Amino acid sequence: MSSTVDKSAPGQATPAKSAYRQMEESIDLSAVQQPVFVDGATHELLTLNMGPHHPATHGELRLLVTLDGEIVRDIKPIIGYVHTGIEKTAEQKAYWKVIPVVERMDYLAYFFNAYAFCGAVETLTETEVPKRAQYLRVIHMELNRIMSHLVWLGTSALDLGAMSMFWYCFREREAILDLFEYSTGQRMHTRYFQVGGVMEDIPAGWAAKTKAFAEQMPTRVDQYGALLNKNEILLQRLRGVCPLDEATLLELGVTGPLLRASGNPWDLRKAMPYCSYEDFDFKIAVGEHGDNYDRFAVRMQEMKESSKIILQALEGLPEGPFITDDRKIALPPRHELATSMEALIHHFKLVTEGFRVPPGEAYFPIEGPRGELGCFVRSDGSSKPARVHMRDPSFVNLQATAPMCKDAYIADLIATLAMMDPVLGGIDR
Repeated sequence: MSSTVDKSAPGQATPAKSAYRQMEESIDLSAVQQPVFVDGATHELLTLNMGPHHPATHGELRLLVTLDGEIVRDIKPIIGYVHTGIEKTAEQKAYWKVIPVVERMDYLAYFFNAYAFCGAVETLTETEVPKRAQYLRVIHMELNRIMSHLVWLGTSALDLGAMSMFWYCFREREAILDLFEYSTGQRMHTRYFQVGGVMEDIPAGWAAKTKAFAEQMPTRVDQYGALLNKNEILLQRLRGVCPLDEATLLELGVTGPLLRASGNPWDLRKAMPYCSYEDFDFKIAVGEHGDNYDRFAVRMQEMKESSKIILQALEGLPEGPFITDDRKIALPPRHELATSMEALIHHFKLVTEGFRVPPGEAYFPIEGPRGELGCFVRSDGSSKPARVHMRDPSFVNLQATAPMCKDAYIADLIATLAMMDPVLGGIDR
């Protein structure tokens, strides 16, 4: 008969195991370390860690890789190293104070994070967003999409040895961040999107500068393509490497450029238009083989299409207010604070207490740079959300790592991770 002895001091609880220790103990290595038989020969498998490391800006990711020589036989992504608790933090703040918190999840798609949350709250409050605000949101989101793709292209090329591409991409990225600073006052995490519209109208001269950038950007993309599509080493690292079929991607819930690279044209901007996207003429870039090259080509084309959307939105930018006139939600105009006591009191109450949202729940999906980004908000009628949960595309897409890279070379794993474009800030939220 066996017994268990608690050696802790009387009245003292046994220390709980850390979350990471529990995660380590839950990983069963016995199944993946068994030898395999190939062509009548026994192959010993080696299980090793890749990471946790920070490859380019993908984030703090650990991959448990089982190798047969240089061939990948199994991969287990392990996440949680930069967990921030953003969703739970959002539930402790007034609705309008949640925006700067959720912006910091996928730190390359902050306008999209903010819009997904604002869209869910606007659905619950039945808020009508002015047309001008919708167009301004589209312009900033498409600039953000280009910026995110530029970071992907520059860092992915760096992962594959094409160092000069990093500097070219960041040249254009800096131009976009300058535009964000011009219109919002901040280069990143701008808090420009508000429930009901945007923080303020665009300043004089901003539209002209943005138009000049959007007209130049397709030419820049062509220059990137001229450099990369003639690089034989890069092409051999991408073409025919780690393809994955459409059916498998759909089973895993993968969306965005990874799904479109397999030939499926699913894009929420076309399939379920929001924020006036139905007003714009643009094409959905799709691939044929679902390999790393198609994933690369789809994003390259998307930067051109985003430039077209920006030019159309600037050309047709409506006149009118940039935020809702519902004073239960929107702050009063700043110029009224010096002359109106009612405006000052209203401003004070909104800033200190926030606004109340009718009880209910809403899910608001949009097309982010990496796929479907959705925000679920449940309200209990108070000024703070009862639940906030984000459907981050990087988290879902990471499931495809193992089926993509199985039986590929370990060098192809690096290229495939780059073409997947995960951002761990959105995964470890």
